[in-house]
Amino acid sequence: MSADDDYAPSPEKWVRDHVETIEQAGDTRATDLRGLPIIVLTMRGATSGKIRKVPLMRVEHDGRYAAVASQGGAPENPKWYANIVADPDIEIQDGTDKVPVRARELTGEERYEWWLRAVEAYPPYADYQVRTQRQIPVFVLEPR
Repeated sequence: MSADDDYAPSPEKWVRDHVETIEQAGDTRATDLRGLPIIVLTMRGATSGKIRKVPLMRVEHDGRYAAVASQGGAPENPKWYANIVADPDIEIQDGTDKVPVRARELTGEERYEWWLRAVEAYPPYADYQVRTQRQIPVFVLEPR
């Protein structure tokens, strides 16, 4: 994904505002979610083919990151979930660093370990899981 690709801002105002703040500063530390650090995922839209950006809670362990598709405990996955499933080669920005990563959806014990890390980083995830009947998907993002 290059800077020349066709970027389409999110229809969600809070997402647009965070991404705009980060892009102007060049640093994810320019903003946060509920006082906690975030990363930005850059991916290609599964349907539109346009570049999409989404801020997520920062959950990092040994140079790898989690992407938690919680959508606040909504009954459906966030739209970005389908984007990553369709094309798992994405980019993350943490601070000023931009890193190409491959996303892999987790299951079993590995998912459980990353879920515990995610809840430790952002405790409301536990409440979100209680609100929904779906198992909230968790991806690990590993450098390519």
